[in-house]
Amino acid sequence: MVIINSFEEYKSYLGKEIGASQWHTIDQDQINKFAAATLDFQWIHTEPEKAKESPFGSTIAHGYLTLSLIPYLWKQIADIQNVKMEVNYGIEAFKFKQPVLVNDEVQLRAKLIAISDLRGITKVVIEANLDIKGQTKTAYTGNVIFLYHFK
Repeated sequence: MVIINSFEEYKSYLGKEIGASQWHTIDQDQINKFAAATLDFQWIHTEPEKAKESPFGSTIAHGYLTLSLIPYLWKQIADIQNVKMEVNYGIEAFKFKQPVLVNDEVQLRAKLIAISDLRGITKVVIEANLDIKGQTKTAYTGNVIFLYHFK
């Protein structure tokens, strides 16, 4: 895990991969809980027997479930310290490239692609890629934007 204490330390990662999270298994229970929370019970997500007949051969995780893992996995990559406030500011240009099947292991890779000082607020743009263990194609790629107010 990377520890970042200031704008200057953050800026030193510009154009570089900051790191990767641990592998996280997306199991059927997690898929079902997400479906229940979002009231999205499409059979491709929640009915394993029916999903065996799909082109994927099993249930798949909701795309938004995989996106919702970003904060959890990001905290495994970087510990941003000495901040008064951190804000999830936005996401841009996300593309889902392939589905995440039930029991797939996923890992977030993060690269700093932009950083700016907005009158004392640090704005960072992180390129987020969700890898699937054993696959060459990522589940998704896109940019996550965070705002930090360092002390």
